[in-house]
Amino acid sequence: MATSSTFSSLLPSPPALLSDHRSPPPSIRYSFSPLTTPKSSRLGFTVPEKRNLAANSSLVEVSIGGESDPPPSSSGSGGDDKQIALLKLKLLSVVSGLNRGLVASVDDLERAEVAAKELETAGGPVDLTDDLDKLQGKWRLLYSSAFSSRSLGGSRPGLPTGRLIPVTLGQVFQRIDVFSKDFDNIAEVELGAPWPFPPLEATATLAHKFELLGTCKIKITFEKTTVKTSGNLSQIPPFDIPRLPDSFRPSSNPGTGDFEVTYVDDTMRITRGDRGELRVFVIA
Repeated sequence: MATSSTFSSLLPSPPALLSDHRSPPPSIRYSFSPLTTPKSSRLGFTVPEKRNLAANSSLVEVSIGGESDPPPSSSGSGGDDKQIALLKLKLLSVVSGLNRGLVASVDDLERAEVAAKELETAGGPVDLTDDLDKLQGKWRLLYSSAFSSRSLGGSRPGLPTGRLIPVTLGQVFQRIDVFSKDFDNIAEVELGAPWPFPPLEATATLAHKFELLGTCKIKITFEKTTVKTSGNLSQIPPFDIPRLPDSFRPSSNPGTGDFEVTYVDDTMRITRGDRGELRVFVIA
């Protein structure tokens, strides 16, 4: 082996070592110095400092690993675990400061759209036909592009967030039970009241039933709204707001809707609604 012969040629003969016990000859002392410089190693060892820097940064968009590792796959068939982890962090960093989308600007909407598409492409097509359990659980809404309309209903009718009706939106959840086919949208809201009365805090649960259409489309059918007050009025029992008869319901609110699940794993879910809404959820 070339490296072994070169290494051996740099060593003195045994008699020379026995004849001088004071210090190694200069030729020996300097011949080893290139082999002890970590970043110029000709054997391809990964520098530990480089790996730690990439692993600890949430904004790094390069592969994590040694210099000899292959680059992340850019195909849409499952993607690469490291690439997907970085794309999830990128999406979270884009939407984390937008207050569920209520303060999103046009540029913010575009950045969220781009980050979501990158993750959807890396994750590949979603097929829930034999894997509906992936939807099971309680999911917290991180971002909705529809909220940028300044209405809690997004592109559908909903309470405005302007000055006439001071409404503060709290946490928003989706609770999905794949066995009973229950699909609940849960929103915590705070309604302003004239001084000296305290604001009204309540949790509204919009109950639906759902069904799977095709491989990744979910159709939901509205049933009723249940309101539970909290705070100073927490002693009031929950009460239901029944569904309006079809003859009284406006055409813009048919009581049904659908959306596609475009990415889902154990901790994150991305959906796209029938009116173009982009929503990002994390498991609660």
